[in-house]
Amino acid sequence: MQLDRILQSQGFGSRKHCRGMIRHGQVAIADKVCDDPFVELNPEGLNFSVDGEPWQYREHAYIMLHKPQGHECSRTPKHHPSIFSLLPDPLVGREVQPVGRLDEDTTGLLLLTDDGQFIHALISPKRKVPKVYAVTTKHPVDDDQLAALRRGVQLHDEPVPIAAAACERIDDHLIHLTLIEGKYHQVKRMVAAAGNRVEALRRIAIGGLSLPDDLEPGEWRWLEASDLEKLWGKSEG
Repeated sequence: MQLDRILQSQGFGSRKHCRGMIRHGQVAIADKVCDDPFVELNPEGLNFSVDGEPWQYREHAYIMLHKPQGHECSRTPKHHPSIFSLLPDPLVGREVQPVGRLDEDTTGLLLLTDDGQFIHALISPKRKVPKVYAVTTKHPVDDDQLAALRRGVQLHDEPVPIAAAACERIDDHLIHLTLIEGKYHQVKRMVAAAGNRVEALRRIAIGGLSLPDDLEPGEWRWLEASDLEKLWGKSEG
């Protein structure tokens, strides 16, 4: 694949813009500046740098973001900054999309990708991929509330009660709630229907993939093959 096409595929702009970057010496291959936009390269696993920033060719972008509070999962936010303001321009340029949305005041693990089939598979109720939330409540959580969440609570405009796949009390005001479907404000509505109120909400896991302890709010990182295996609940090795 020609170098200008490689850069275009990775979100660095139009082919014309990428050719200009290359001719101006902004692109290096194996630490050597390459000023030929039409040089043919094998993109698979290709490492390159743009303006000194290292990149690796990836057919699809799969990333995790530790979503901070006060950010909207939208390219056209209305009241708060967009999560896309936290990402480098090439990722925004290749039009990664969030895999399901988190409310502006909800924090935690958010996946983004430019792979539409991947998004569909993860959010499809048929796949039953669990999402785990750490829920801080206003009032102490009692046994009746836990039982109601496990048994199922009736939500407005839903034909049947909705039950958590799992619900564990961590302390008086903290539970871990596992869902396998995603409805509008589902956690907040379920906790309210059980007789309590959500004070803070953080998604801590999707499938077998947990939010890393060393990923600070606002930071992102690539999902590697081992992460994708965990995501689908496959054991390593």
